[in-house]
This record gives sequence, C-alpha cells and structure tokens, in this order.
Amino acid sequence: MNSQENITIFINGTKYQTQNGQSIMQAADHLGYSIPRLCYHPQLSVEGACRICIVEIEGMKEFQASCSYPIQDGMRIHTNTTELRQARRDILELILDNHPLDCHTCPKNGNCELQRLANILGIEERHFEGERKQYPIDDSSPAIIRNPNNCILCGRCVRVCSETQQIHAIGYAHRGFKTVVMPSYNQAFDKSVCINCGQCINICPTAAFTEKKQTDEVIRILNNKDNITIAQIAPSVRIAIGESFGIESGHNFQQELTAALKALGFDYVFDTQFGADMTIMEEAAELAERYFKGENLPLITSCCPSWVKTAEQFHPDLLPHLSSCRSPMAMLASLTKGYLAKKNHWDLTKVVNIAITPCTAKKFESSREELFLEKDIRCIDYALTTREISWIIKSSGIDLSRMKGQDFDNPMGISSGAASIVGTSGGVIEATLRTFCEKYLDSALPPLQYHESRTTKGIKEATIVINDKKINIAVANGLKSTHSLMDEIRRQKKHYDFVEIMACPGGCIGGGGQPYAASLNFFDQEKILQKRSQALYAIDSSINIHKSHENPAVQQLYKEFLGTPLSELANKLLHTQYSQKIPCGIIPKEVIYDINHSK
Repeated sequence: MNSQENITIFINGTKYQTQNGQSIMQAADHLGYSIPRLCYHPQLSVEGACRICIVEIEGMKEFQASCSYPIQDGMRIHTNTTELRQARRDILELILDNHPLDCHTCPKNGNCELQRLANILGIEERHFEGERKQYPIDDSSPAIIRNPNNCILCGRCVRVCSETQQIHAIGYAHRGFKTVVMPSYNQAFDKSVCINCGQCINICPTAAFTEKKQTDEVIRILNNKDNITIAQIAPSVRIAIGESFGIESGHNFQQELTAALKALGFDYVFDTQFGADMTIMEEAAELAERYFKGENLPLITSCCPSWVKTAEQFHPDLLPHLSSCRSPMAMLASLTKGYLAKKNHWDLTKVVNIAITPCTAKKFESSREELFLEKDIRCIDYALTTREISWIIKSSGIDLSRMKGQDFDNPMGISSGAASIVGTSGGVIEATLRTFCEKYLDSALPPLQYHESRTTKGIKEATIVINDKKINIAVANGLKSTHSLMDEIRRQKKHYDFVEIMACPGGCIGGGGQPYAASLNFFDQEKILQKRSQALYAIDSSINIHKSHENPAVQQLYKEFLGTPLSELANKLLHTQYSQKIPCGIIPKEVIYDINHSK
C-alpha cells in the first residue's frame, strides 16, 4: 500500500481516516491524542528506550511502543486503558526511584519533562527502594555541566550530538544498571570533542546537562559600585526572552530588556548588533581582498564559536579559509575596552563586559586567550544565556513586560537592519553581501534566490551575478551537513566564494541558551524558530539603515579611531587567528585527520 494513501484505524473505539506510513504515536498526535513519551523527539531517530509510550493493540498479547510501531489498515488501538495507565506508572516509578530527590533545587525545576510526566500520570509517592546511581558531576567545561545522576538514559542527548550536530562527543558506556552517558574514555568535558553548542541542554528532558551558570558572579559584580559594568544584548535574545515570561515567541523586547538591565544596575547597555555591523564591515573587506586576489576561497564565516571549535578539531586543514574576524560579541567587547575605555580614561581593571547571548558556546569563546585584549585582560568577562538573564530579572523582582522601554547607550547602541538578521541562518551572508556588493562591486545586492544543494542535504546555495562578476555562496543550517560540505570544498568538487556555517539549527535563534519553552513544546519547535526568525527580519524592515556601512556610528568609529577596515589597528582589535586543536591526547596528531575524514 502506498504510504501516501489514507487508511482506517480505530483509537479508543473511534474510527479515523489517516495517512499510511506513520507510527502509532504520529497518527495519534495528528488525531488529537497525546500519548506520554520521554525518549521520543520528532527531530531525532526513534530510540524506543523508555517504553512510556506503550499502547494496547487488539489481537496482540503484549503492549507495543507507539513511537516505533507502524499503523496498519483496520488496526484497533487503545491508549488509555486501566492496565496501560498502571504499566506506564510502574515504568515511570522505576525511573523516578533511581533519580535524585532534589526537584525544588534542580536547575530544571518547572521545566522538567520528567516532573511534568509524573504529574500527568498521577505519581505522588515512591514505592521502590534500593541502590541508586552515584556519579561525580563534571563541571570542567567553561560552558556545560554534565550531571549523570539526573540522566534517565533516554538517549536524546546522544542522538542530537551524533545525528543533528554530527560531533559524537557523548555516548553510552557500560551495561545494565551501570549504564551511563559520557564522553569517550570518560574524559573531562573540557578535554572532549564537545563544541559547547548546548543542544544537549535544550533537548534533555531533565537536568543531566545544564549551562555553567555565572549568575551569582554577575550579581556580585553589579553590587560593587566601583565597577564600570557594560552589558551587550545579542539580536536573538531580544526576540526570545519573552518566552521565559510566558509571552508568545517572536516579540521584540529590546527596549524593555535595556530598561531591565539598567534597573539591575548596569552602567551602560550596548547593542551586540553594533558589533555585528563592525563584523560585517571587516568581513566584507576580507571577502573583497580574497575574491579579487583569488586566494583562500571560499571565505568561511567564523562568528559561531561552536563551528570554530569544530573546524579546529575536525577540519584543521581548512582553517586558512575561516574569516579572521572576531564574532560580533567579541568585537564589541574589544572596542569597549580597547577604544571606549581609553577615550573615557577608565581603569581597565574596573571595566566588566557582560554579554547577554542565546549561546552556551559564548562562555567558551569568552575564555579563549586569542580574544584577550592583553595578557590578563579579557575582552568578555562573563557571558550569560537568555535563560540566565531571565532568572536574574525575575529574582530581582522586575516584571519585564511592564518595564518602560529605554534606548541603548551610544555610541555603540546604533545598528543597521543588516546587523539584526545575523542571528538567523543565512543572515550573516546576506548582511555581509549587502556591504560587499555596494562598496566593492558598486551595485546593490540583488534578491538572493537560494536552492537546495542536490549533493549535500541541508545546504542552500545561490549564485549572485553583478556585471561580469559571479559570487557563489552556500549556507549550512546546523552542523549536520557541514562535514560533507567541507569535504566538497577540500576536494574542490564545487567552487564557492563565501560560505556561512551556523552550528545550531536555525542559527543563533536556536542556540543552546535560549528559553526552555522550545524544548517543552518540541512539536512547535519549528514554528518557534520561524517566529524568532521573522521577528529579526521585522527589525531589519523597521530600521531606516539597512546596510552596515551606512551606520553613522560605524562611520564615525572608522573616521575617529580605526581608519579603514583591515587597517593595522582594526586587525589588532577586531581580528584573530585559529589553530588546530587535538581534543583527545591519546589520539596521535598525525592520524586525527584520517579518523574524521575517509579519503
């Protein structure tokens, strides 16, 4: 029977017509029946591990996992019998009885799927006693904390890391009761191939993975009035933070968030989008230099720290292709300490840069010595996720939705519409090309007509033709297709001039530090990402300045301080270099390439 044909099934005695080729769970979801589940996620392969989603099928002696069992014509399914309800409760009680008793102090309290499911199934007490797992907590990473004691072995983290990100940083070890999810060889997380993207955090139903919080340190910094505290807000934060306050996705809280940060005690609140305009200016100049010389093409974006670490570990031979531009966050931080602090005669030891970001990997980026202003002077002192700043605002008794909006501080609070779209997949390349085409090809950027690559799934390609010049571009949304794209570049199967890589699905809007609302409503995840993206493009449309080189504050900075893009001073403050990283000391350096790339 054709998978597109409709068939008849019965759910709890009611007859339905539904499309063939689905699992029982998928069919039930479409027909309005929500079957409990834990290990299942619509963006991942089917694991069938938790067995919470069991259903009864007439004519079969045993319950079947609805996530993996296909529907058949005439099938009679029961989802809510007394026996099923008791079996699900028994399964969940066994999981809970090997789980910590710290719900009230757990980082995922109120956002935990295990907690929510226990309530749905009516579990009110523990019935089993016995040995419980006890593992040390791994907090070695600057970005992510791994707590195996909270793990329920659903496998979502393993699958998102291997399937969506294709990094394979974690996997199962040991057997039976001793089974645990860990990095290879039980390495500390900071020594593993983990790229700090935080997708394991977003997809984990419990708190086995959480970001390494810096909230207490930042609150102490704000309470010390001797400090000069500077916040910067990333584009994707302002359109997602409302979700933490129960507001629908896609609303722009730029002014309210600025006011809230001022109320918290920040001396200055700048816009990471100003840093994005600077990145675009420098990257457009870098693209022009390489394009006209025909050297080190394609230019590959480097504003995503998870992608940069991926390149350093798995594609070191292609590092010369990476843009030397620092990320927008890092550029803005460099300018506040390398330019504004000197202009205002501030004591650098008192200046504290705090980035508000959708990304857990920004915590890792802030610790990179390549981005220090001086030997002991970090450019970015702290990086807070959207979730962290939401908690600080709530714990301070501030109602974000009722704040009277304020504008960013100047001069680093003015940005173009191009800078706003860098937070979504395809935005960096479009924003850069707006400036590249106008400044270096004397023509406006024509509408981008993307098409999906036939040879590399998940890659969008386009060719821009201006006069006699062709610019071939590609955008990789997430890392799933990036490795194969890098192989195509390495083997010169296709010619690209400019390539954008974003590690997280959707770009920064889907970062590992965004509100948990997306994970709790994972059936609406694509819709949430779409609303966030639309909100960023709406900002672009609402701003009179649509190109970075038209930003008057950017123009003034070059005139007064930097000179021109790629000048000696611009290179010192706004650019950097990356080098090969060997993630596992026991793997010989000479074989790392062969392990990750089959020739």
